[in-house]
Amino acid sequence: MRIATWNVNSLRARHGLVLDWLKREAPDVLCMQETKVPDPDFPIEPFQALGYSVAMAGQKTYNGVAILSRLPTSDVRIGLLGEQAADDKRAISLQVSGVRVYCVYVPNGKSVDSPSFVSKLGWLDRLRATLDAEASPDDPVVVCGDFNIAPEARDVHDPVALAGQIHFHPEEHRALERLKAFGLRDALRLHDELPQNYTWWDYRAGAYRRNKGLRIDYLLLSEPMALRCRAVTTHAEERAREQPSDHVPVVATFE
Repeated sequence: MRIATWNVNSLRARHGLVLDWLKREAPDVLCMQETKVPDPDFPIEPFQALGYSVAMAGQKTYNGVAILSRLPTSDVRIGLLGEQAADDKRAISLQVSGVRVYCVYVPNGKSVDSPSFVSKLGWLDRLRATLDAEASPDDPVVVCGDFNIAPEARDVHDPVALAGQIHFHPEEHRALERLKAFGLRDALRLHDELPQNYTWWDYRAGAYRRNKGLRIDYLLLSEPMALRCRAVTTHAEERAREQPSDHVPVVATFE
């Protein structure tokens, strides 16, 4: 089984790129974030033509998450524990081949002195509470998406300059560790200890060309899935496409 995550930064703008990538890579599951499409407008048919079912939770202009699967799925759940129907669409999960897959788009936080930063930390705590209520670390669980947090110094292009800033703040790191304490492991770091394996580059100032990036998109695995994980690849070449997302796909392969 191959599970991928990709913040597409507008499915309308990136529809062709996503379809082309699916045709080339054919993952079994693709978790997408920032689809920015209300459910009635979601372009389901082209994905179905490639053999994918679609589960989505979208809204106009902002946010939006979706899971595509070539394998049978069940038990689709929208949002986090305690959320209301009108809340931002940032989380969706389902069951596929005995695995509970969560697709999440963690709030950006804007800046460390913004109320949105406090909301970001609270959202991560609610994600942990959702896992506690719905899943077990002894079960096959994958939590993947855009976390908007670079976990370590090797995951940012300038750890000195970015220390204490948004995406690389101690409070974010503590919130991420509380989430991982559920019993989750970083899939990439099971196989690759090298720095600069970035998944996001700003559109401005030639960030991609200069490799001034961050690793903020990843897959977190319960122990049963960590034991099954055989490889993780970051598809950085997608950032060089014409009119790309500022994020790139990350794919984990499981036996």
